[in-house]
Amino acid sequence: MDKQARIRKKILKQVENYYRVQKKNKFIPGTTYIPYAGRVYDENELSFLVDASLDFWLTSGRYAAEFEKKLASFLNVKSCLLTNSGSSANLLAVTALTSSLLKSRQLKPGDEVITTACGFPTTLNPILQNNLRPVFIDVQVGTYNIRAELIEKALTKKTKAIIVAHTLGNPVNIELILKLARKYNLWFIEDNCDALGSKYKGKYTGSFGDLATGSFYPPHHITMGEGGAVLTSNPLLRRIVTSLRDWGRDCYCDSGKDDTCRKRFSQQFGDLPYGYDHKYVYSHLGYNLKVTDMQAAVGVAQLAKLPGFIKARRRNFLFLKKHLQAYPEHLILPQPQAQADPSWFGFPIMVRQDAPFSRNNLVNYLEQNKIATRMLFGGNLTKQPAYKDARYRIYRSLPNTDLVMNNLFWIGIYPGLDQARLRYVKNTLINFLKNI
Repeated sequence: MDKQARIRKKILKQVENYYRVQKKNKFIPGTTYIPYAGRVYDENELSFLVDASLDFWLTSGRYAAEFEKKLASFLNVKSCLLTNSGSSANLLAVTALTSSLLKSRQLKPGDEVITTACGFPTTLNPILQNNLRPVFIDVQVGTYNIRAELIEKALTKKTKAIIVAHTLGNPVNIELILKLARKYNLWFIEDNCDALGSKYKGKYTGSFGDLATGSFYPPHHITMGEGGAVLTSNPLLRRIVTSLRDWGRDCYCDSGKDDTCRKRFSQQFGDLPYGYDHKYVYSHLGYNLKVTDMQAAVGVAQLAKLPGFIKARRRNFLFLKKHLQAYPEHLILPQPQAQADPSWFGFPIMVRQDAPFSRNNLVNYLEQNKIATRMLFGGNLTKQPAYKDARYRIYRSLPNTDLVMNNLFWIGIYPGLDQARLRYVKNTLINFLKNI
């Protein structure tokens, strides 16, 4: 081992020691704030992060390549392409469908995309940003996923794709959606940002769609701070997404590599002179949406913990549901999609319309008792100011989406919640329900 390697080893050992001597905060019921989500990490994440920083390779590198390979293997897909956020992943996935390389299946301005108005805005935004027209279908109470049985009735000759999220980790009716996608030659994009580790009929979500997306923002199932991924088993879609992510270039060399195709100076592109450097040929209007290797290093350490994180989320979900199911007259509790085994992102609670209290009453009580709550993201996105002038179509109406907007909230079940915190959350909820 050379001197540089010995010094690196000593640095990383000190990083591990630093983590171990950090002061751990004691939980004090009613005083210690209980967040809806958070980072769960140990010395490995810190060590990998510092190791990557010592390389001083400031863009995607060896850790990014390792993460992409391991996540693709975990989900059993052929390709994982890291990007700087789940929102960027959605942008890349939808924009990829507008590529001329797809020929007759290319999405063009005005084409329709089936989705919901109930969810996070960056599932919807790329549809509008690509001058496509979203078609909103209502959600089902209990699962809070798209009412897949309505999709076929909502189709027109201009419908070309379906993009939906697995709400709070609860898989959509994938079997029916895939059946319709095949029947009508529709693209299917899974927004899997909140559902890493969820299964449908024994297979991981994120592996069913033509494209799928993931997010590694701190509240999600694993984190690298900022970060996301596009997943696909389609080689052409992989090529398109890579181009869009990497400035729109036609070249597919990894960062720091040259002439992978062995034709760098011997091809003709467009009206460029013959032999123009392939590294500076652009076939798409692209972006620079890569991730750094330091972020990817954290993600590699997190991936090793993913099976345990999934198990903890399911355990915490079942704990809360067991104790809250005694109050069906006031609350609607979440229901897994048939044939699904969710890796829950959160625990949604719907306050019944005829309950003697409102959602705001219960949310304010929890917040006053140091328990974080969240709405189901944008509620009904058509009511949000950002979409006032957006062009969209609503199939029939969105009564359940409005119910979500007015009556639903969710609380955390992330792996950082130990039994003491979970019992406090449960006791606080029950205390409210018993004393209304």
